[in-house]
Amino acid sequence: MPTPLPSEMTFVAIQAALSAGALLRKGFDTVFEIQLKEGKQNIVTEYDKASEKSIISSIFQHFPNHAILAEEGGDIHKGKSSITWIIDPLDGTVNFARNIPVFSISIAAAIDHQIVSGVVYQPITQELFIAEKGKGAYLNGKGICVSKTNEFESALMATGFPYNVDENPLCCIDRFVKIQTKGIPVRRLGSAAIDLCYVAAGRFDAFWEVGLNPWDMAAGKLLIEEAGGKVSHWDGSSHKIFCYDTLLASNGTLHQKMIEHLK
Repeated sequence: MPTPLPSEMTFVAIQAALSAGALLRKGFDTVFEIQLKEGKQNIVTEYDKASEKSIISSIFQHFPNHAILAEEGGDIHKGKSSITWIIDPLDGTVNFARNIPVFSISIAAAIDHQIVSGVVYQPITQELFIAEKGKGAYLNGKGICVSKTNEFESALMATGFPYNVDENPLCCIDRFVKIQTKGIPVRRLGSAAIDLCYVAAGRFDAFWEVGLNPWDMAAGKLLIEEAGGKVSHWDGSSHKIFCYDTLLASNGTLHQKMIEHLK
């Protein structure tokens, strides 16, 4: 089945991600400015800002009346459009700053809080994940789907921790330990956008985290749903993208088991 042609919004997101990705590749493993943000190990580099500026410029060039929610710039409103772009210009900044080649760019478009387009780009591996509402999920032009793993004990999972992990919000450390004591291998990559894409591509069977922002998960959420998986809050309730709360993503088959273990 051929890859469907992307909508204009998705095409713009792809071009913006590729351009920003080239910028990040150029800056990777060089000397650059690093600033501290609120929270432990929460940093921003000049490349976060440059990437965001490049992406926003590309979007406004084509859609000057759309609204934007970006990690570094916050809410940037133009006009009265019902469309909001949700941007993480560099997801995995700590990795980038430490010369660890695991980071990504995440761009999503929402209409009235419903994600309709999502693009995640890993500049080092040059993996481009794309999804549109109702059109499936793709990696470098090939369709992807979630894993078929149906045994909890056979799963490979991923997780992440918030910057205030030392406060153990929502007992996130205890929940992690609970799953670890089942002997489940769990990866911690440092980029939630990549974790979600890996669930969509069937590389991971499940992912959970607390305290994610919309820009961390918007594109990845759509990718998983379009790849046949499921995304919810830890209690199984419908996931709200603009709710700074819990997130549970899985191949669907393991979702109820994950809910039980995260109680």
